Amino acid sequence: MDDPKRYARLFNDIDGPTLITLAVILVCVVLLIIVSQRGLNWLANRLHGQVRFRVFALVPLTRLLILITALAIAVPIVIEPSLRNMVTVLGAVGLAIGFALKDYVSSLIAGVVSAIELPYRPGDWVDIEGTYGEVRHVGMRTVKILTPDDDLVTVPHLKLWDTAIYNANNGETSLQCVASFYLHPAHEAGWVRKALRDVALTSAYLKFDQPITVVAEEQPWGTHYRIRAYPVDPRQQFLFITDLTVRGKRVLSQAGVKAALLPPDAVMDSPDSAGGRRGQPPGR
Repeated sequence: MDDPKRYARLFNDIDGPTLITLAVILVCVVLLIIVSQRGLNWLANRLHGQVRFRVFALVPLTRLLILITALAIAVPIVIEPSLRNMVTVLGAVGLAIGFALKDYVSSLIAGVVSAIELPYRPGDWVDIEGTYGEVRHVGMRTVKILTPDDDLVTVPHLKLWDTAIYNANNGETSLQCVASFYLHPAHEAGWVRKALRDVALTSAYLKFDQPITVVAEEQPWGTHYRIRAYPVDPRQQFLFITDLTVRGKRVLSQAGVKAALLPPDAVMDSPDSAGGRRGQPPGR
């Protein structure tokens, strides 16, 4: 307020030649982006292997470099290049970038926390907001999870602040798997429990030094049985569950035990079956 003229020269005079110059810069930027994207895509589609994907990765990088170069040329045309003006502009840009990158910084801080608390580590099988799979890499900002469908999912560490992290094996080689059976109520429950336990004991994937539990829960539509057991290797969990399910169904079918007729609104898993996440993707 004491010296209102100190802000008077923040912007240069915008006259006709200046507008023409800015328009030329804008047209050049658009043309360069179009040419670079089409040219790199054309080149990548004629290459093979890793080189092809590396050329594709140059498309956004080239676009970013063109935009930064254009801004570096256009800003001095619009704003008088003095120290005071540059400090003002850079301060405003820094504030905007700070707001835009607040989640990025939050993920970096959460990455430091994850390195201390170890909610997950490479080799763990975790479920984060419905993404279930094996942790392949823990970086400073993100954790990479390989799903059973062979999709690599990148999850930011900031999920630690407000999301439950389900860790199935927590750095160990023991991972509990759950195989479910839904049976008609007319059967001998004691025999079924023993038969399902024998199914688990005779599995080629069973880890014998871990307990085997057969849990029965009565429902209005029948009886829900769960075999809770551990495979030798966590990566065998789906083969293990498939083996238990196929052989369990065969044993029960040969004994004349019928499957339950489930109504459309039947609850397949009770609230205490969170362990079912271990060894099978939730919701699948």
